[in-house]
Amino acid sequence: MSTAQEFRLPDLGEGLTSADLVEWTVKVGETVALNQVLAQVETAKALVELPSPYVGVVRELLVEPGTTVPVGTPIIRIEGPADPRDPQSPNVLVGYGPTAEQPSRRRSRIAPHPQPRPTPERRPATPSARRAAREAGVDLSEIPGSGFDGAVTAADVADALHSKAPLDKAAQPTSSGIRKQMASAMVGSTRAPQASVFLTSDVTASTELLGRLRSSDAFTGLSLTPLTLAAKALVTAIASHPMVNAHWDEARGDAVIDDHVNLGIAVAAERGLSVPNIKSAETLNLVQLARAVTALTVAARAGVTDVHHLTGGTVTITNVGVFGVDGGIPLLNPGEAVILCLGSVSERPWVIERKIEVRSVVTLTLTFDHRVLSGEQAARFLSFVAEMLADPDLLLSHL
Repeated sequence: MSTAQEFRLPDLGEGLTSADLVEWTVKVGETVALNQVLAQVETAKALVELPSPYVGVVRELLVEPGTTVPVGTPIIRIEGPADPRDPQSPNVLVGYGPTAEQPSRRRSRIAPHPQPRPTPERRPATPSARRAAREAGVDLSEIPGSGFDGAVTAADVADALHSKAPLDKAAQPTSSGIRKQMASAMVGSTRAPQASVFLTSDVTASTELLGRLRSSDAFTGLSLTPLTLAAKALVTAIASHPMVNAHWDEARGDAVIDDHVNLGIAVAAERGLSVPNIKSAETLNLVQLARAVTALTVAARAGVTDVHHLTGGTVTITNVGVFGVDGGIPLLNPGEAVILCLGSVSERPWVIERKIEVRSVVTLTLTFDHRVLSGEQAARFLSFVAEMLADPDLLLSHL
C-alpha cells in the first residue's frame, strides 16, 4: 500500500514568510531517499537546500522555478509506502508557517527552466560544504574531510579558506528583501523593554593567550579571535547566571529558561546581517567552539547557512571591533534576553597600582530584556564575563 505526501515549504526562520524556488534537484518519476536534497530556495538571508522528509517516488512538482512561494505552500508530491507507525505525517521540517496561499509570480533573474549545473567534484561532502566550496571557488578534492566516512563538512571548507583570499562577494548584490527583513527584526526587537550596561576591561592576558593558542597544533587552520574567547566567556558565565539564557513568554507572562545555549553570531555580509547560531554551545570546548564559529561565519558570508542554524537562538554576540569601533549599543535579537557587543581591542594607557602602563583594552556592552533580567543581574553577569577575559586562567578553570 502506498500513499502520496505533500511536502510544504518549511518555516526557514528569522521571520521569513516566503522564499523563491531556484531549482529542483529531482524530477518526476525519480525515487528519493530520506534527507535527499529536493530543491534549492533563496530567502532574503541565504540559499537553502531542502532535504526530503519522505522516502518514495516523485509524482508531481507543484511549483515552477522562479516562483515566490509563501511558507506552508505545497511544493512537491511524493508517493511512498504508508507507515502504520506514523499516523500523522509531517508537513514541514522546522515548523508550520502561515496558512498556505497561492504562489505568486514575479520577475526573476532565475531562468524559468534552469539546466542542471555540472558538479565535477564527486568527493563525499555535505550539501552545505559543496555550496560553500562552489561559492568560494575551492576544489573539494583538495580538502581533507572530517565528517562521516571522510565526507567534507562546512567546517573543513572553513579551515581551507582560512589561509586563502576572502570570498568574492562582488557577484552578490545587496537585496532590498534583506533590508526589509532587517527592519522587521529590529521593529520586533524594540517591542521589548531594553537597557544596556557597559564595562571597559584590561584584556592584555587574553590577548597574550590568543597569541599562544594560535601557534598550537590544536588551533591550526582555525580563526581564533577575541570574539572566540569572548563567546566562550559568555557561554561559560551563563552556567552561574541561567536567567541570561531565558526568554519572555507572552502567553505565560513570565520568563522561561532555555535548556541549551544556542549562541547566535552576528555576521555582516554583502547580503546583509544574519545571526546563525551554534547549537548547544555550552557543550563545546574552546577548540570546538572556534571551529564552529569559523564554519558558521564562512557559511553565512557565502549565503549557505543551513536552515537548522537560522532558528532557535537563545543569546547573541556581535563584534563591532572588527570595524575599528570602540563599542556600541546593540539591539536584542527578537525572542532573546541578551546580546553582548564586543568593541575593538586596542592599546591604551591604563592605571595599574597607581602607575600608567600600555595595555590591551576592550569595551563590552550588554543589552538585556528588562522583563527577564534586572539591572543588577545584568551588571553582575557582564562583570563576570569581563573578569574571565581579564584573567583567562579563571576562564580556563571553568572549561
